[in-house]
Amino acid sequence: METVNVISSSVKSIGYEGTTLEIEFHNGSRYRYYQVPLHVYQGFLNADSYGHFFNKYIVSSYRSRRMSNLADNTK
Repeated sequence: METVNVISSSVKSIGYEGTTLEIEFHNGSRYRYYQVPLHVYQGFLNADSYGHFFNKYIVSSYRSRRMSNLADNTK
């Protein structure tokens, strides 16, 4: 999945393929959110605050799976 780096204090990058949204956070964690409509992804990309948009429209609205945490790989 291709991702786009964003300027945010919490979100590092955003990717979207099919209806799957992938978000990587600055703390190294990466999550995939499933069945996310295209308009939600587009709204996220265009948000003034990625963290606010994520908390309001994504985190509690879509099934998710933690993919990795880069910090876990440094042990």
